Amino acid sequence: MATAVDLVQAPWALGLRPSAPGREPGTWRAPRALLSAGLETRLRPARTVALDHPPYAFDAQPATRIRNGVTIREHALRLGEAVRSTLDASRFAVVLGGDCSILLGCLLGARYGGRCGLVHLDGHSDFRHPGNHDAGSSLGSAAGMDLALATGRGELLLTHWPEVGRPLVADEDVVQVGDREDEALAPVTRFTAREIRRIGVAALGERVLGRLERRGLDRVWLHVDLDVLDERVLPAVDSPGRPGMDFSQLAEFVSTLVGSGRTVGLDIAIYDPDRDPDGTYAAPIVDCLTSALAPLTAVETHA
Repeated sequence: MATAVDLVQAPWALGLRPSAPGREPGTWRAPRALLSAGLETRLRPARTVALDHPPYAFDAQPATRIRNGVTIREHALRLGEAVRSTLDASRFAVVLGGDCSILLGCLLGARYGGRCGLVHLDGHSDFRHPGNHDAGSSLGSAAGMDLALATGRGELLLTHWPEVGRPLVADEDVVQVGDREDEALAPVTRFTAREIRRIGVAALGERVLGRLERRGLDRVWLHVDLDVLDERVLPAVDSPGRPGMDFSQLAEFVSTLVGSGRTVGLDIAIYDPDRDPDGTYAAPIVDCLTSALAPLTAVETHA
């Protein structure tokens, strides 16, 4: 298990539709809001890396039907290098987004070190791809496609990567957790929000770790879209919904994965400070993350 944390700020909203005509969604402000709420002080990272806030294009870019697709690729490559640097130093990567398209850069950075599985914790499957929607009718939004893109479905622009190729992760090495949707995701292993309510978070952790063990995965990336939380707990996200986890359940599940020693890093996405003008929800998010990452702190203290 890593004995120190790096914080990487990925302040972009490139994968989302405009929140209003001519208005960039506010998720790009999330890293600064979480740091201002004490995350850096409490995690005591070995290093904090601040990536640029990229320009948001409201119109289509050349040769892609994915909104901001060219810019997402450019910044995913930069994020991938930041994650690679952290993992090469045997530190745990905590990437603060931003929208769900940051997953691509995170997985790319992890994959430079070899095979890496994915636990995709999200209130939606984010599995939109040309096989299940009409890519020509409107611009696609990568935040609703990140799992499809990560598994190699969609434009080469965001599915084929230097040194790694395609896909970033095999279908069989993915566990999807917490979505509220009805469509099947075979062959991806899946635990829906309703199933989690039935079996409980402790059993969920056991089953997910069992799946990773059976797949022989000792390196796993964890994607945390905060809309996996019930909207009654956290409404300040791009697409709130219910049912979902509460903060204590999310912390317990993430702590289980981190404590297993298999998780090399995680990203946090979709908190939108524009939907939280008083900063009400930044503090409980920080509390949740620091509680969830306590196994790393314990290792550091013991060392």
